[in-house]
Amino acid sequence: MKKLYIIRHAKSSWHFNMSKDHDRPLNSKGRLQVLKMGKYLAKYVKPPDQIITSPASRAFYTTLFIADAWKVEENKILLNDSFYNADTEILLAIIRNTNHSDILAICGHNPVLTALINKFMEKSINNLPTCGVMGFSFNIENWKNLNSEYLLPDFYYTPRSIDGS
Repeated sequence: MKKLYIIRHAKSSWHFNMSKDHDRPLNSKGRLQVLKMGKYLAKYVKPPDQIITSPASRAFYTTLFIADAWKVEENKILLNDSFYNADTEILLAIIRNTNHSDILAICGHNPVLTALINKFMEKSINNLPTCGVMGFSFNIENWKNLNSEYLLPDFYYTPRSIDGS
């Protein structure tokens, strides 16, 4: 059995004079979102063995905050340049080439994360919101066998859905 957690970066800022979209940091709401989500995940979701993230500032810092809450060591975090402008086939190829992880988390950007989730869902979602996290279990022994027909949805958390926690 394999588990996959799909995490969208927290809310980012447009207020800094950044020459590249890649460099946009989290804004104050995003920092609050990720701290709250990290605390919630640490309480209710088993930590991943590995996290693969986009190197874009907003995704990388979302990953670091959540990894800290889960107590995931930094050597279990992999930055992957392909995550920044990936399509679903690129993400699937990266996931399928993962070794030694029973629980894998990925952190990146929309619209590709929503598209990836919808490849696995019978009923699609419109949008994975900022700092949203969706978890899946797959009845497979190896990530290279990842296919939606082995899917078991586990959870779907958004900053709004955990407000009462």
